[in-house]
Amino acid sequence: MELAAETPAVAPPAAVPPAPPAWVALKDEELLAVRICDLGLQIEGSELEPRIGQFCEDLAARGVTLRPDCYLGDEWFSPEGSPAIAIPFYLAHPRLKALELRQMLEVEGGTAEWCQMLLRHECGHAIDHAYKFSSRKDWQGVFGSPEAEYAPETYTPRPYSRSFVRHLPNWYAQAHPDEDFAETFAVWLSSPPEDWRQRYRGWKALEKLEFVDALMGEIAASKPVVKRGRRISDARKLRTTLSRHYASRRKLYAEDFPDFYDADLRSIFGNGEPGGESAERFMRQHRAALIPSIVQWTGQRKYTVSMLVQKLILRCQELKLKVPAEPARLYFDIASYLAALVTNHLYTGRFKRSV
Repeated sequence: MELAAETPAVAPPAAVPPAPPAWVALKDEELLAVRICDLGLQIEGSELEPRIGQFCEDLAARGVTLRPDCYLGDEWFSPEGSPAIAIPFYLAHPRLKALELRQMLEVEGGTAEWCQMLLRHECGHAIDHAYKFSSRKDWQGVFGSPEAEYAPETYTPRPYSRSFVRHLPNWYAQAHPDEDFAETFAVWLSSPPEDWRQRYRGWKALEKLEFVDALMGEIAASKPVVKRGRRISDARKLRTTLSRHYASRRKLYAEDFPDFYDADLRSIFGNGEPGGESAERFMRQHRAALIPSIVQWTGQRKYTVSMLVQKLILRCQELKLKVPAEPARLYFDIASYLAALVTNHLYTGRFKRSV
């Protein structure tokens, strides 16, 4: 009896990836005319989906049962009183990340590591909103009053203070008691107790970490007081165009640039070499190296530093300054001067210094 040959298994057809939205092919100037709500963005299927998945796994591993409502907004924040996290809409598509980079010179939360840091920080706010920790007397005894003046752009940090954890740049835990708690929670979530106890041994910040550790144990089996809240600035409802969105952000980050210090620039460049290289050209040549260096060591926004350097370049041109005959120290003087201006801005909210 002849056996029938087995029919080879047929692999199921591969899933056809969805066609990219029409706006992906637009030039920047055309894309900027599109309203945010018309982009049709979602977290599902984007690079954010696995990152949020990893974040939720980290919460589970530390025994935190709350899962903040993550949605696309216009920037990173947790809406007041809501156990939710708004994530910038541009992180939901590589075309929008590219536009963000060209418009603002950096993509906040654009890497996996940076995204996790911000998710952990905002989760600190969300979990406070869910359980109303900051209304408790013991919380206020550790972190301070949540009614304290909130000026996150102009607070005066103490870089060497051991009373605060270090997580986000600019010593952000020092901005406000709410930020102190969010940063402490982020450090608590990011590593096991043996790690942060070793890292912060002898620091007053360790008392805050131990307090957060006790809080998380306290709520491990309890339900949040606030389960839902409003999605403020939901990208699906933002009717502003990308152009207006970026114009508003650039205005915010550029701050109020002062009249620049002619005396300082003349001191740096001296009388210059007659007929020598212009200070403007020298600054332009070194601009690409100066900006990331200043950003790295001060933590200031890249857009703000870039605008500062551009203003200095234009002022050098207007003053017709020249590079000295022996410019050995010139690069270091310029870098130090920029760092001083930017650091002053971080401490006071202004570039202008008192003299």
